[in-house]
Amino acid sequence: MEFPDLGKHCSEKTCKQLDFLPVKCDMCKQDFCKDHFTYAAHKCPCAFQKDVQVPVCPLCNIPIPIKKGQVPDVVVGDHMDRDCGYHPGKKKEKIFTYRCSKEGCKKKEMLQMVCAQCHGNFCIQHRHPLDHSCTHRSRPTIKAG
Repeated sequence: MEFPDLGKHCSEKTCKQLDFLPVKCDMCKQDFCKDHFTYAAHKCPCAFQKDVQVPVCPLCNIPIPIKKGQVPDVVVGDHMDRDCGYHPGKKKEKIFTYRCSKEGCKKKEMLQMVCAQCHGNFCIQHRHPLDHSCTHRSRPTIKAG
């Protein structure tokens, strides 16, 4: 033992390992080895002062500020009842919004398909000029397949 005072023993009761690079807990001020330096690993009694988490609303994904001493579940519940911007029955985004301009066709598409000749919006089935009886320019001689 050339350096008897070098290093410190882990403060965890079940460990007591001699560590030459111990980590001091910034809350309880005790020395721990690499396996027990986290608050959870050594069950730090002062961790609640430092381990502050901001709850997030599960509906609108907005962080909800809480004050010390408040229960996060209650605060999030109040937010969901009063301030939450998410209303499932109120507004529903439509996916298929582009209706086909072909007479008699009621299909709707997710993407807009505009004819280069007549500038009408058409479904996949009627996207070619021959398929929707395009009247702006002369018709091609071969029917699209």
